[in-house]
Amino acid sequence: MPDSANPPRVLGIDHVVLRVRDLERSLRFYSRVLGVEEERRVESAGLVQLRAGGALIDLVPVDGPLGRAGGPAPASQGRNVDHIALRIEPFDESALRAHLRNCGVEPGEIANRYGAEGFGPSMYIRDPDGNVVELKGPPERPAGE
Repeated sequence: MPDSANPPRVLGIDHVVLRVRDLERSLRFYSRVLGVEEERRVESAGLVQLRAGGALIDLVPVDGPLGRAGGPAPASQGRNVDHIALRIEPFDESALRAHLRNCGVEPGEIANRYGAEGFGPSMYIRDPDGNVVELKGPPERPAGE
C-alpha cells in the first residue's frame, strides 16, 4: 500500500496555460519581448504553445473552446491562469491514485496529453482553492526505443 508520506517527486513546471483576450497581441508580446517561439497550434482547441526553455507557455483565447471553459475574461471575477502542470516521477497510476486519495484529493482521469517533453500521461486534480494542477508523467518513447 502506498504511503502518503512518499509523494511523487516534482521535476519542474511543465507548462502554464494563460487565458488571453487578444491572441495576436499576446503572441507579439511573448515573441518580441521575451523571445519565445511558437512551437505548436491546435486550432480545434484554440491553443497556441510557445517554447520557454524546457517548459511551455500555452496561450488560450478567452473566446475559444478552452478559454470559454474558464469563465469570464481575465478580471477580478475571471481566471487568467487555466492551470499549472507539474512534471512528476514516478508516474505510477495506481500508486498515484492511492496517494491522492490518502491525502483527501480526488484523482482525475488519466489521458495522453502534450507537454514540454512531448505526449505523455497526465492527470488533473484541484487544489483546496479550486485551482487546477496537472500532474504530468514522462514522455512516450518512440516505437523501437
